[in-house]
Amino acid sequence: MPGTIFGYSEAEIAEFGLTFGLTAFILYMLFIIGELAWRSKAGKMGTFILFFVLAFGMLGFAAKAIIKKLWGI
Repeated sequence: MPGTIFGYSEAEIAEFGLTFGLTAFILYMLFIIGELAWRSKAGKMGTFILFFVLAFGMLGFAAKAIIKKLWGI
């Protein structure tokens, strides 16, 4: 069947790569934020602020996945 790779369409492969690739990248960024907090000896409040501020944008990606799942999109 033309336009497929191992039975998957290009759109399915792109969605898989976006979902799992971006999730892996987000987890790596969380690791970097934790490393930054640890090396700077930020303390509990500083670590919380680093995670809250720097990881706040990642919340949108997670919310999008949850909303898609709940609405069945």
